[in-house]
Amino acid sequence: MKRTYVVFAAAMLLTGASLFAEEATVIDFTLLDADCVSDANGNPTENGHTVMDYSAAAGATFTTDQKRLMKTSLSLPEWEIQLNSSAKNPQAVGLSTVVAAPVKSNADVPFAGKNVMGVRVMFPEWNANANATIVPPFEIPAYEKLRTVDENGNKKLDDKGNPVLADEDKQWKVNKPSGLTKTEFEDGYGVVKNVGTVKSIAVTTLGMNYPHGLYVMLKDTDGVERRYFMGYMGFDGWKTLTWTNPDYIPEIRTREIRVYPIYPRGLPFVKFTGFEVTRDASHVGGDYIGYFKDVKIIYDKALLTSDRDIADEDLWGIVGKKEADRQNGEMSRFGNKQVQRYLEKSKEATENEFTSSLTAGSSSNAAQTTGAAANATAQ
Repeated sequence: MKRTYVVFAAAMLLTGASLFAEEATVIDFTLLDADCVSDANGNPTENGHTVMDYSAAAGATFTTDQKRLMKTSLSLPEWEIQLNSSAKNPQAVGLSTVVAAPVKSNADVPFAGKNVMGVRVMFPEWNANANATIVPPFEIPAYEKLRTVDENGNKKLDDKGNPVLADEDKQWKVNKPSGLTKTEFEDGYGVVKNVGTVKSIAVTTLGMNYPHGLYVMLKDTDGVERRYFMGYMGFDGWKTLTWTNPDYIPEIRTREIRVYPIYPRGLPFVKFTGFEVTRDASHVGGDYIGYFKDVKIIYDKALLTSDRDIADEDLWGIVGKKEADRQNGEMSRFGNKQVQRYLEKSKEATENEFTSSLTAGSSSNAAQTTGAAANATAQ
């Protein structure tokens, strides 16, 4: 009887501890296909779920048609590669790109028929420590409100001017725990909310026997960005690289317990800020080609998201005000940066060849004159 009680107590302890652990996808690159904002050829260029309109930061000097073009998203071709000083040169900057890489549709192939992130980095061929950071076109906002967009990337609004939500988001709002607000970039688009201690991180990548190292970069609620070393990519085929927190304490009784007020403390989060690929000076240089499917984390919850007797947020609105202020700050920084890029692109030279100064007749005369001069010289 005593032994049975001990086993039962141990089982209850383990069960209680496992309730705090959670697995979530930080970002899934197969969700970032372009599906709206078509170009002149009718091909979609932006991802509708993550499209951002930065025309609000453009000012009054731009025309309506220009502001209509001021959109970007997490569509894979929009991502950027930043090289360190040892790797940066005009050729490397021009050739280092991110694309949507289609996986062939064979049934026995992982992620068949999906588009994953494809990366090309031109590292120097001489002996030099070099690294490349693969970053989104803008810092992923943690407080962007839920909305759906039309085929032109514009927010859909109802008769009262409120954003129109997708069916699954409408259902979430009905069943949501009090005080919580779901945001646009959760569920695999770059943000995970209610994150306490990160226990482990996983990256699904296709290796091609490159000896380079891989880091995942995450930023937390306080704006602190951390790098997590996932390992080396000297293998062939799909593989899940894992980082395990060496400071994670699985035994609850040995942890330092801290109790925080439940409201109005906002939910801690982590957001994806990029990959970093490092090349050692002693390793082979030149092109690096890599493919990435997703990034996942296992973490302890910061707060138990249970329903409460009083809807605190509906009554006080403190968290909503904080989130609105943060969102406005994020959009302001994002918008100013994108407007500068738009201006730079507008000034870019589009001509590939010189316009000839010779008309058809003058070219013929020049040829005849040259021929006559040649004949005179021969005589």
